Amino acid sequence: MNFLLRISRMVRYEKGLFVSLFFLTITAGQASAADIQNLSAIKAEKVGMSSERLEGMIALGERYIENNQVAGMVNLVMRNGKVVHYAAHGKKGADDNRPLQKDDLFRIYSMTKPITAVALMQLYEQGKFLLNDPVSKFVPELKGVKVLNAVGELEDQKTPMTMHQLLTHTAGLSYGYEAEVDLVDEAYFDADIWASKDLDEFALRVAKLPLKFQPGSRYHYSIAVDITGLVVQRLSGKPFDVYLRENLFEPLGMEDTFFEVPKNKISRFLPNHVIDPQNGELMDVSKIPANHPRAAQRIRKNVAMLDYENVSLFSGGGGLVSTAMDFAHFAEAMRNGGLLGKKRILSPKTVNYMAQNHLSPSMQLGGFGVANTSGLGFGLGFGIVTNPAQAGDIGSAGEFTWGGAAGTNFWIDPVEEIVVVSMIQLMESPWPLRSELHVATYQAITDSYED
Repeated sequence: MNFLLRISRMVRYEKGLFVSLFFLTITAGQASAADIQNLSAIKAEKVGMSSERLEGMIALGERYIENNQVAGMVNLVMRNGKVVHYAAHGKKGADDNRPLQKDDLFRIYSMTKPITAVALMQLYEQGKFLLNDPVSKFVPELKGVKVLNAVGELEDQKTPMTMHQLLTHTAGLSYGYEAEVDLVDEAYFDADIWASKDLDEFALRVAKLPLKFQPGSRYHYSIAVDITGLVVQRLSGKPFDVYLRENLFEPLGMEDTFFEVPKNKISRFLPNHVIDPQNGELMDVSKIPANHPRAAQRIRKNVAMLDYENVSLFSGGGGLVSTAMDFAHFAEAMRNGGLLGKKRILSPKTVNYMAQNHLSPSMQLGGFGVANTSGLGFGLGFGIVTNPAQAGDIGSAGEFTWGGAAGTNFWIDPVEEIVVVSMIQLMESPWPLRSELHVATYQAITDSYED
């Protein structure tokens, strides 16, 4: 399968991941202030959790590593704003036996999307746009885009795509991951959109592609968040990467989150992996030969999400690199109603609005990467758990969450006041890691806040 088919699956609630032979853990108040930056650690019992039961997190990591399911993994668990578990497992890569460090850098792919959504909603709070505004008001390149209907004919949009539809993946856009069977996705693949020089060129290429369906008629995971990044850039008058740095990363103390990995940090940037279909072993994508079935994963210069040293297309849908702790800063700010320490990035009312299910009952989740979409919805930039029993994982109604194509995932539980961040680097992971992390986290709770 081609790269576009694969990279688009940054879509999913990643199911499973890795472990390791080596592990470092911070639990029960053992962390130093320097080690956890400005997120302080606490003994689990002080926030209604069990230190003994949190050892299940360590066992989960060890098992993944021992079974060679992943090269390395970092897991971080917080409750009530305090770190109760923070551990690195395994090694840096399949061919790099150095122990994984907690501050190593991961491609977070689609975990970029919630960050981009928050950036846009900051501008919403400033009165820069309304959610029912047409996207073409800010991206006029998309004004005349046609819809490819069910009989293969191009037709006009019945109503123009809106800003709300960008945030909820209901705008009619796609990702191109069904290029072998779908005409719209085939057009995405042929357009080579990720090789665009910048977001302006990206919009020009997208403007030549048909929509997959009439805007507002259904959900389909898409490049909408990349268009969102362009809107942020145009509304703010600042390059998208600069806006994120000044308005999110610096206020939240996210010193290790960026599109382009700085030269002085490149040694901490981990290799990505695939499972070699020929032998079932982990394979570093940089070492995939040209004639291999996974060749589409190889590094391609000056292409977004394949080259992290020379970046000019800042993908709001999947381009960021980060650490577990950096992302925990962002997630904790959202759990705390837009506030981290003394820095406010959003109003709590805005956060609550983003964390509601915005899909109508008639909209089916599409391109979601999971077979069971019952009990799940979508808010503004986040997946929403509407019914844990139907979703199939222990947890709480109202969790907001997302994952990345290389197996990273996180969730925020406003009922139990939990934040979990998990980092690995494995494309199309077949492992049920997210579900297993849910079990390991919630079984450690001794004082539930659920009514």
